[in-house]
Amino acid sequence: MLTTQLGFVVLRRTERSIWMRQPGTNVDLQFSRSDTANRDADKLRSQVAFLDEAPQAALDKLAGWLGTKGIDTSVGSYSDREFYLDAPAAFVDFVIEAMRPELADYPVKV
Repeated sequence: MLTTQLGFVVLRRTERSIWMRQPGTNVDLQFSRSDTANRDADKLRSQVAFLDEAPQAALDKLAGWLGTKGIDTSVGSYSDREFYLDAPAAFVDFVIEAMRPELADYPVKV
């Protein structure tokens, strides 16, 4: 999903882990496979997030794509401007969040 739907490229892959980057950024994502099931309910506080003018529609589109791969999903919301996608069989301890751009308008300290 991250490569075909969100434009990430795979930097490196091993049997248990994958490193990815979205072109034009300098932040890498690393995901590692885990056999641990049923992580705690606090996973909704761990997100991989992106900005979109229509965040719910963006996540609904990703949920539909995952559905074609046989992965059950659910889309929920924290507010009318920030939404999350959970796919428990694929996302071990996080959700994917989409929010309106104004929610990310905060000062960045360098």
